[in-house]
Amino acid sequence: MASTGVTTAFAPGRVNLIGEHTDYNGGLAIPFAIANGVTVGARPVDGKRIEAFASDLQEADSFDLADIAPAKGWRAFVRGTAAELQRTGRELRGASLEISGTVPRGAGLSSSAALAVALGLAFCALAGELEPDRVELAKLCSVVEHGWVGAQTGLLDQLASLFGERSRAVVIDFRSLAIRSVPLELPGHRLVLLDSRESRANTASGYNERRAECARACALLGVSSLRDVTLEETERLPPPIDNRVRHVIGENTRVVEAVQALGRQDAVALGHLLDASHESSRDLFEISTEAVEAARDRLLRAGAIGARLVGGGFGGNVLGLLPSDADDLHGAREVRAAPGARVTVG
Repeated sequence: MASTGVTTAFAPGRVNLIGEHTDYNGGLAIPFAIANGVTVGARPVDGKRIEAFASDLQEADSFDLADIAPAKGWRAFVRGTAAELQRTGRELRGASLEISGTVPRGAGLSSSAALAVALGLAFCALAGELEPDRVELAKLCSVVEHGWVGAQTGLLDQLASLFGERSRAVVIDFRSLAIRSVPLELPGHRLVLLDSRESRANTASGYNERRAECARACALLGVSSLRDVTLEETERLPPPIDNRVRHVIGENTRVVEAVQALGRQDAVALGHLLDASHESSRDLFEISTEAVEAARDRLLRAGAIGARLVGGGFGGNVLGLLPSDADDLHGAREVRAAPGARVTVG
């Protein structure tokens, strides 16, 4: 039955503990959902019109569900999510939406995926449609980012938002889409984020270029995924594509080792893996910047036993693993694993 009251959907942002640029390469990653996210409040209205208001930006949008035209920015997410849900046969209804968020945009914490997930859940709940299978919803939200927004993202952000658990990280195999969780408990240590203050946008950064380079490597080697490539085979690739592939291969290995470190609650081993991941992202995948390096240096000087850029690169936040008794670093904030996306129907 369609809701006649207020429907509220919340989707969290995420921090990727380790496993960067592996998702669209059929690899492995360990993200976790965070407390900050995007909230969509939806009220039913007569007819088939959507009235949307982004309260953080003080901007509005309006369109008819029977004729959804492309748009830019946050409006592309609203329109694209409605269009793609209807394409699956779901009957949406007119709605008044209010969108707000606590995830900084362009910070590498997946505010865009959180927006698409929250919209998808709100649209379905308000219309009385069953919640989609969460893996299928993640795929639909990815289609929105690809086709309506122009960012060729993988599924990491959406799956982390949908499957997050309190005090646990999500281990994702992007070849099989097998998902499980592991405790994210490191006694005597804490994870913190430090913003490089360099904003990034998937469509404006080199993210799409890196994805195209990985696809080119697959074509040259005759494989469907970099998951199937060995280090020896990278010798057949021209630069810089050879280094892109070396990063992905190494990152998948680091994810496996990180799962083992978490199982032992071995913070020192995990710190070494965070450092190795960052160095590979910087030197082989070339997605760091001077501002990111400066932020990482601040974390290391403050006592971090490991630190790495998070997100697609080219700006955003740096994740550091610090002893609990380390002095507070100005601008850094602690992050913990939080529950995943959820809906409240009024």
